[in-house]
Amino acid sequence: MRSFLTMLGIIIGIAAVIAMMAVGSGASYVISQQIASIGSNIILVIPGSTTSGGLRMGSGGSQTLTSDDVRAVMAECPSVLRASGTTRSTSQVVYGNMNWSTIVMGAAPELFDIREWPVVSGRSIGQQDMEGGAKVCLLGQTVAENLFGGDDPVGKMVRIKKIPFTVIGVLERKGQSPQGTDQDDTVFVPLRTAQVKLSRSSFPNSIGAMIVQARSEQLLDKAEEEIKNLLNQRHRITAGKEPDFSTRNLSEILAVAEQSSKAMSLLLGAVASISLIVGGIGIMNIMLVSVTERTREIGIRMAIGARRNDILLQFMTEAVLLTLIGGLIGICLGAGGALIVSHILEWPTLISIESITIAFFFSGAVGIFFGFYPARKAAGLNPIDALRYE
Repeated sequence: MRSFLTMLGIIIGIAAVIAMMAVGSGASYVISQQIASIGSNIILVIPGSTTSGGLRMGSGGSQTLTSDDVRAVMAECPSVLRASGTTRSTSQVVYGNMNWSTIVMGAAPELFDIREWPVVSGRSIGQQDMEGGAKVCLLGQTVAENLFGGDDPVGKMVRIKKIPFTVIGVLERKGQSPQGTDQDDTVFVPLRTAQVKLSRSSFPNSIGAMIVQARSEQLLDKAEEEIKNLLNQRHRITAGKEPDFSTRNLSEILAVAEQSSKAMSLLLGAVASISLIVGGIGIMNIMLVSVTERTREIGIRMAIGARRNDILLQFMTEAVLLTLIGGLIGICLGAGGALIVSHILEWPTLISIESITIAFFFSGAVGIFFGFYPARKAAGLNPIDALRYE
C-alpha cells in the first residue's frame, strides 16, 4: 500500500503529461489539416482600402481587383502556376419545396486545382462553362445533404436568386476552415455567370478576391513580390502611395498557427510536469521514512560486510523501480484518458511514441534525482549506531 501511495504522484504526473501532450498534438493536427484543406503554396490577394468623402474603407471595402488582373498575373508572373478570381455572396438556394441559405461563390475552373478540391459525383466547372456564362453549379456536401438528402443531385435544377441552375457535380467533403466555418456549406458557379447574372455590382468585371498558387513553396515569396509589382504597375500605385490591394501568404499563417499550437502543447506539458515534481518530493519523503524504519536492517547489512555503495545502490534501485513502475502505469492511464477525451468531446488526440518515451525516461530521472538524498543518508549511517537503533 505504501509503495502504491509512493507511486501515486508519479502515476498522476505521467498520466497528466501524456494526456495533455496528446490533446495539444491533436489541436496542432486539426489546425494544420484545416489550413492544408485550403490548398498548398497559396497567396490570397484581396481589394485594399479606399477613401471616399473623408470616409476610409477597410480591406476589401472597395472593388479594385478585376478579372483582367487575374489574366495579367497568369501571363506576366513566372513564379505563378495558377490563379483564379472569386466572388462571394449569400443567397437562398431552392430545390422543390426545400431551401437552404448558403454561400454562393463565383470561381474559375483553376480554383478547384488550386484548392485540390475534386468532385465525388458528376463533373467540375469547365472552361466552356466559364466563357459561356453557363447556368451550372457545384454543390458542397452540406448543401447537397440539406437540399437533396440521400438523393443524387447531379442533373437536378436548383434556383439561386430565382435563376435556375443545373447541378453538374458534388464536391468532396472539406470540413472546417481555419476560421471555423463549414467549407462544404457552399455553392460554386462559373465566375462569369456570377459576375453577370448574380452580382448587383455596377462593375460586372470586378472580383472579390484572387487566389494564386505559386509553382513551389520555395517560390512563394518571389511570386508574392511579382504579384505586388505587377498590380502596382497596373493600378498606377506610385512610390509612397498606399496600394489598393493586399496579399496574404497562407504558408505564413500555417507557420504561425503551428507555432501557437506547439506553444500550447509545451504549456500544457509544463503544467502537467508540476505533478511529477510533487510526486518526486513524495517519493523522497517516503524513502526518508523508509530509511529511518530500516535503520537496524542497514546496520546488520553493514556489519556482515555490505559497503556504503551497496546500501546506496539498494535504495537508489528501490526509488528508480518505484518511479518506473509508476511511470508505466501513468502512461497507460494517460493514453486511456486521452482516448476517453477524444471519444466524449469528439476531439482528435495524438499519442506520440516520442512523448511516451520522454515520459518514461523522465520518471526514471525523477527517481534518481529524488531518491539520491535518502539513499545517501542510508549509506552514510554508522553501523554501530544503526545496530543500536530501536
